[in-house]
Amino acid sequence: MSALNQPRFQNAESAREFLEALRWPQGPICPHCGVVGGHYSLTGKSTRPGLWKCKDCREQFSVTVGTVFERSKIGLHIWLQAAYLMTSSKKGMSAHQLHRTLGVTYKTAWFMAHRIREAMTGTPTGQLGGGGKTVEADETYYGNIPGKPIRGGSKKHKNKIMALVERDGDVRAFHVAEVDGRNVREVIKAQIARKTHLMTDEAHVYKALGRDFRHSTVNHSIYEFARGEVSTNTVEGYFSILKRGLTGIYQHVSEKHLQRYVEEFSFRYNHRQSQGVNDEMCAIAALKGIEGKRLTYRRTNESAA
Repeated sequence: MSALNQPRFQNAESAREFLEALRWPQGPICPHCGVVGGHYSLTGKSTRPGLWKCKDCREQFSVTVGTVFERSKIGLHIWLQAAYLMTSSKKGMSAHQLHRTLGVTYKTAWFMAHRIREAMTGTPTGQLGGGGKTVEADETYYGNIPGKPIRGGSKKHKNKIMALVERDGDVRAFHVAEVDGRNVREVIKAQIARKTHLMTDEAHVYKALGRDFRHSTVNHSIYEFARGEVSTNTVEGYFSILKRGLTGIYQHVSEKHLQRYVEEFSFRYNHRQSQGVNDEMCAIAALKGIEGKRLTYRRTNESAA
């Protein structure tokens, strides 16, 4: 049976009941004052389904208030379909494909995709690695920055993306202004625990890190890609998926939106099958991230290149 045959994808009522159970397992929570339970459901011909009134602050609310779905005229079941499609597509799903699949306009699909990416964006907790663990660090380059001239072999006109991948663990990736010794050191010291075995290539920006970490390198300039356990193959595997998605699926990604796309790929990597997470679990994880991330069309569009 198709995954999209599940009740929550069929109509707005089933979708609302599913989302209420997911967000409010202990009963409705008022988004205005934070009181849990004891609220009462509003009924009547002029009242839309799923409307609640807080027993304390007397404000009305629904399960979408205070989330990326707030004030959307798109059916909630369509939102859940979009979230499932985006989280289960390893290299992403373009707004054009969403608009054709879901039967919404391209403009609507574009905005929906950005809202779902916002739900995938999280604040990292703790640091990667630690005693006995290995983290690989590397950088890659994507697209061209408008207004920056292309000069020979220089990559100054490219967007810079830095990634840190813990082996058998999570990835954290960042769109950075420059890849230089100072920026790289700041990112790595903030994100990686001191007792970690750090592995990089021979790039000069990583040379000073030996004072802070156990640091091993491979020399790509002489075609050395692994030396025993030392390699950057894991982080390069992440970049492979990222670049194939950005180039093959999305094709044109604005510099100002790039971090949100990077977060999307990182989210799916961190909720992958090898970590025991299936498509259903990945979609639910994204839906748990919708709260407190209001994103208006104007704010999204104003940041577009």
